[in-house]
Amino acid sequence: MAKSAPMAGISAPAEGPRHVAIIMDGNGRWAQKRGRPRLFGHHAGARRVREIVQSCPGLGVKYLTIFAFSTENWKRTQTEVAGLMSLFRRYIMKEMQEFVRENVQVRFIGDRPRLDAKLRGLMDEAEAMTAHCTGTNLTIALNYGGRDEVSRATKRLAIDVAEGRLRPEDVDEETLPRYLDTCVLPDPDLVIRTSGEARISNFLLWQSAYAEYEFIDTLWPDFTPDVFARLLAQYGARDRRFGAVPA
Repeated sequence: MAKSAPMAGISAPAEGPRHVAIIMDGNGRWAQKRGRPRLFGHHAGARRVREIVQSCPGLGVKYLTIFAFSTENWKRTQTEVAGLMSLFRRYIMKEMQEFVRENVQVRFIGDRPRLDAKLRGLMDEAEAMTAHCTGTNLTIALNYGGRDEVSRATKRLAIDVAEGRLRPEDVDEETLPRYLDTCVLPDPDLVIRTSGEARISNFLLWQSAYAEYEFIDTLWPDFTPDVFARLLAQYGARDRRFGAVPA
């Protein structure tokens, strides 16, 4: 990620979210509107990720989680899935050193075994190389599904109970999060979905219980730092009560 100059008109909102999660939707439609194949849109979307990550420090966003590939996306055509896997490999290889220079700590969440060995190796390498970084925390959800994550977490929890490391009576709503892929992350404050769809598509189901949501018509490749800043400012104007009644 080549460093970019500060963007005019963009500043951190006074009470902005610390952790933003984004369902990056609309790459394929963006490409089709231009008479290009869907993979053309996915490449444009990957470039947009770079800009949004670079904008995070100036906007006060410490944690950014992006939904790159879901457990349901395997249902797409073999050509598109293969193209996406190739894009992920190239993206990690291309951006790895830049992540270090930009002080971005990278981690991946999702079920890794189904991914090919080369991609898994690159994911491990990126996490190891950026483990010391203290700037933006970028989490990439790859072969991720919220229900799948909870299922895997529950199995690990059940094993600990069966083997005596955890008592059944000690299991409560604070226990399961320690077994989730996101165990080292705070819950998202704001979840954004682009492209006009108004659903969460199995993304961070447990973690987003009290997140604010923004569903916008903008297709992901058109999601600029200015649009991002506007949504963060709108978040700052919301009254978050977490079930309580204002005094």
